[in-house]
Amino acid sequence: MNRVEEQYRGLLGGLLHNSNAKEDRTGTGTLSFFGRQISHNMSDGFPLLTTKRMAVKTMMTELKWFLKGDTNIKYLVDNGCNIWNGDAYKAYCDDSPYPYPVITQPEFIDKIKTDTAFARDWGDLGPVYGKQWRDWNGFELINGKEIEGYNKGFDQISDLIEQLKTNPDSRRLVVSAWNVGKLDKMTLPPCHYGFQCYVKDGKYLSLMWNQRSVDTFLGLPFNIASYAALLCLIAKEVNMIPDQLIGNLGDVHLYSNHVEQATEQISREIYELPTIEFTNVNLLEGEFDFEVKDYKYHPSIKAPLSN
Repeated sequence: MNRVEEQYRGLLGGLLHNSNAKEDRTGTGTLSFFGRQISHNMSDGFPLLTTKRMAVKTMMTELKWFLKGDTNIKYLVDNGCNIWNGDAYKAYCDDSPYPYPVITQPEFIDKIKTDTAFARDWGDLGPVYGKQWRDWNGFELINGKEIEGYNKGFDQISDLIEQLKTNPDSRRLVVSAWNVGKLDKMTLPPCHYGFQCYVKDGKYLSLMWNQRSVDTFLGLPFNIASYAALLCLIAKEVNMIPDQLIGNLGDVHLYSNHVEQATEQISREIYELPTIEFTNVNLLEGEFDFEVKDYKYHPSIKAPLSN
């Protein structure tokens, strides 16, 4: 049963037909509404959208990057994940001492791959998601070097695992990426800014994430699948069963240059969800293998990413 995709299609339909036109940071323009929730029972399958092909490896690479506590796009581009390229390049253009970009974005990414010093200086996005998950208020980096005088930060993921093992009924099973004192140092403040876990009967693990800004066509499908994968990985780490996945969504929007694509997607037949198997899991090292099984999908739909 694929109730989660029915909910997702409902969001797209509502944005197309019953929403508010709003301006936005990127200058693209959006159709928007506020305050929605999406939920999924993990026993129904793994929530990969079937009405368009999902780039599963890209999504899993980003999740590994978060779990490693990495904030430099070099790991991503070296592993074929390009979703943060535009943000890094925009930061490079904004911070460049010249009144124009010194190199094009493809040249920029090639230098990230091949020039270690350039990647160190220009590939880091500041203390974004992984930094907060694994090293809250820890060492800051300047040109790839730790500033002396700072203590090791707080590892929220390690603490979450320990709490799930020793105090599963806790109401404090929370991981936050919204570090107010660090937002101005981030290339992009976190869109999905925190998540909470909940244990039922000592063995069923649920996860709820909170998201302030929701790019419904491009971003939300990744967010759903990424947090579903995180739920599975945490459950495996603490020997529990994945149960409920819930997303609380704030500013839910559809970019004006995604309208045609969204209209195409909601016209497509929804298929049954696939399943997934995770192996060789080392959660705290950000390493795991995965295999998606019985994934039936429609062709991918391309759309521009607004930065």
